[in-house]
Parts: sequence; structure tokens; C-alpha cells
Amino acid sequence: MLPRKGAEYTFSRRRFAIIPGMHERQLTPLDRLLASANNALRTVATPAGRGARPNPAEHIIEADLDDRQKAHAAGLMRVNHAGEVCAQALYQGHAAVARDKAIEAQIQRAADEEFDHLAWCEERIHELGEDVSKLSPFWYAGAFAIGAASGMLGDKWSLGFIAETEKQVCAHLDSHLDALPEEDVKSRAIVEQMRDEEEEHGENAIDAGAAELPAPVRQLMQITAKVMTKTAYWV
Repeated sequence: MLPRKGAEYTFSRRRFAIIPGMHERQLTPLDRLLASANNALRTVATPAGRGARPNPAEHIIEADLDDRQKAHAAGLMRVNHAGEVCAQALYQGHAAVARDKAIEAQIQRAADEEFDHLAWCEERIHELGEDVSKLSPFWYAGAFAIGAASGMLGDKWSLGFIAETEKQVCAHLDSHLDALPEEDVKSRAIVEQMRDEEEEHGENAIDAGAAELPAPVRQLMQITAKVMTKTAYWV
């Protein structure tokens, strides 16, 4: 008889699994709350550090950018970092209320992969001589509340929210590839890999049964994203 696969969780970047039918201690609501708090702290209160995977730009030679180009690239990458802060919060909010353990595990795996995006963006911002958004705690809190609220409606709506978010994120990253200085190959390499992986996360959500969100909800998401991107570019 094959062993049953349980939901996987990450705590302090260490993964563990809860296997149905075994007698090990199951996660309680308090456990989930503590795991969410840990994720929030490692996302906004401490440097992300190095990602679990290699930075796609680590072997690329730094271009000779002028001050204006550096400031513009740093602003765009700060927006991308703020987006990844929101992604961590959204995924954790969804996972905290997911009903299906397989979907919860899928969401957690995507969150782990996107933590690498967070680390890569932070590293690039520092290379360009600037810092991440000072409003990161605000971005995280708002996105977590949205993720948990949408997840309360059921897994198909939670997945639908993820699919639409990733669709909008891909469009946003494509616009950044158009806006980044052509000489800034390091930033472009990071954004390109992020875009490819965001697209994959959206497709996975659709394959898992995502519901299509109503048009007013999609429009509200676009408006909210514009507020975040315009603010995070500067602050």
C-alpha cells in the first residue's frame, strides 16, 4: 500500500509534512497562526538573505549605468519586491483557510518559490544603491487580509484569485521589461525568470480548479495594484 501524501508546510524555511491517518500531532489553528506570523516576520522585518535557488543574475557582469538609470531600475525593482511581499501574504492568507490539503500544499510550494523572487529583488535593489519599500508591513497586512477573506469563500475562489493575480502580475512584469534600461541585463534576467514562474503558478491554479472572478473584482484588483506600484516606486 502506497503511503499517503499530506500537506506540506514551511516554518523558518524548513519543510515538514502532515500525513493523514498518522498519529503525529496535527496542526492547530494556533500552529497556523504562528507559522503565518513567522512568514510575516521573515518577509518584512528581516533581510530576505539569499534565495534557496541561485539568483539568475549572479554571474552577469554589472552594466555601467548612470545615476538616472540606476534610480529608475531601483524604483522598478522596488515595485517588484513590494509585489513579492504581497504575494507572500496572499499565499499565506489563502493557505491559512484552505480546505483541501493538496491545494494548501500547492499554495505553500508556490509561496516558497516566490520567496526566492523576494530575495532576488532585494539583492538587486541593494546592488543599485537603494532600499526596499518602507511600506512593506502595510503591503503585507493588506494582502494577507485579502487572501484570507477570498479563501474563506472556498478553494475554487481562492485559486481564482491566485490565477487572476498572476495574470496581472505577468502583464506588469512585461511592462517592466519594456521600461528597464536595455543595459541593465542583471535586473532583466531576474524579471524574466519571475515572469515565467508567475505564469506557471497561474496555470497551476487554473488546472487545480480556479473559478473565474467577476469583472468588478478584477477591476478592483487592478486599481489596488496601481496604487501599490505608483507608491512603492518612490517609497
